[in-house]
Amino acid sequence: MPKISNKGKQMPESPIRKLVPYSEIAKKKGHKVYHLNIGQPDIKTPEVALNAVKNADIKVLEYSHSAGFESYRTKLSQYYKSHGLPIELEDIIITTGGSEALLFAMGSTMDVDDEIIIPEPFYANYNGFSTASGVKVVPVISTIDDGFALPPISAFEKLITPRTKAILICNPGNPTGYLYSQEEILQLAAIVKKHDLFLIADEVYREFIYDASEKHHSVMNVPGIEENAIMIDSVSKRYSMCGARIGCIVSKNKEVMAAAMKFAQARLSPPTYAQIASEAALETPQSYFTEVIEEYKERRDVLIAALQTIEGVKVGTPKGAFYCIAQLPVDNADTFAQWLLESYDLNGETVMVAPAAGFYSTPGVGLNEVRIAYVLKKEDLVRSVEILKDALKVYNSK
Repeated sequence: MPKISNKGKQMPESPIRKLVPYSEIAKKKGHKVYHLNIGQPDIKTPEVALNAVKNADIKVLEYSHSAGFESYRTKLSQYYKSHGLPIELEDIIITTGGSEALLFAMGSTMDVDDEIIIPEPFYANYNGFSTASGVKVVPVISTIDDGFALPPISAFEKLITPRTKAILICNPGNPTGYLYSQEEILQLAAIVKKHDLFLIADEVYREFIYDASEKHHSVMNVPGIEENAIMIDSVSKRYSMCGARIGCIVSKNKEVMAAAMKFAQARLSPPTYAQIASEAALETPQSYFTEVIEEYKERRDVLIAALQTIEGVKVGTPKGAFYCIAQLPVDNADTFAQWLLESYDLNGETVMVAPAAGFYSTPGVGLNEVRIAYVLKKEDLVRSVEILKDALKVYNSK
C-alpha cells in the first residue's frame, strides 16, 4: 500500500476541531452544546457586503488579478491610512484568508529547516503552516501569571541561531486576548533590526480592543523596520465574514512582495464573489464597529466575572480579540473536554471548550488550560459557566 508523506503524518490536528465528533454524538443524544471552542462570531455580517454579492451583475465568473482586485486594494490602502498605517496599493496582495497570507509569508522568507520564533500559546494553525512549509517553530513561553505579556527580549536572544529567519506575533492575541504595548512592539522591532530578521504580525483582530486607555500598535508604522515588517490581515473577524476566506499579506519589502506574488500566481487568484463582498465591507459605517466592540466588551466582562467565581480557576482579563485562556483544576484538559461531551450533561446541556495544549508547541505545557471564545450571547455565556462550574465539581469528585 502506498504511504503518505512524513509531512502529512506530522501535520498537527486542530485542537479546536478535533472534538467535533464528540459534540455531534452529544447532539444526537439530544443535548444542547454551548460552543465556547471556536471563534465563529454570531454578529451579523454587514448588509452592504451581502448586498454587493446579491446585486453583482456577472455574466462570466473570471479570474481576478493574482494580487486581487485593484479597486479593492486601493480602498484597503485608504482604510489602512485612516488607521494611521502608511500602506500603499503595491504593498498589498489579497489572499484566500489570513491562512494563505501566512503560508505566503513563510514561503517567501524561509527555507526548509529554517526557524521561526513564536511566543506561545499561539494560534494553533501556526504549527500547521510551519509544518507545511518545512519550518521549525521555536517557542518562547509566555505565562498566565503575567497575563501572557511578551517574554523578556533576553529570552528571544537566547533562541536566535543562524537558521532563525523571523519572529511571529498575533496582536491582539489568539488564544490569549493579549494586546502588545508600544514598548513591546518597539522591543521586537529593535531585535529584528539587530539580527536582520523578519517580524511577521498577525493583526486580524485590530479593531477588537475593549478599554479606552488601550491602543493597537501595528508593525507597519514603526520607523526603521520597513524591510523587516510583514503584516497579515483578514476580513473574517472584523466583518464577521469567516466564510469569505479573504485576507492579505502586506509589506514594504519589495523582494518579499515579489516572492509572495509568485505564490499568488501559482494559485491563480483569490475568489471573486468574496472579494466583491470584502470590498463592499469597507463601506461599513463606524456605528457597526462601535456596537460590535461594546457587545464584545460586555461579553468579556460577563465571562471573566463568572469564571472568577469558580474555585480553582485562574483567568486574566483579555484586552483584545475575543478569547481567553483559563486554567482549570484538572490534570488534563483534553480528557476533561472529551468527558464534557461524551459523559456529562446538566439538564440536557453541556459545553465545548478548546484544550489549550494544542496552542503550544512545547510538549507538556498548557495541559490544564482551555481556550474560551466569548462569541455567544451574554446569557449563553453565563449559562455555559454555570455548566462548567457544575461539571468541574462532578469531574473532580469521581
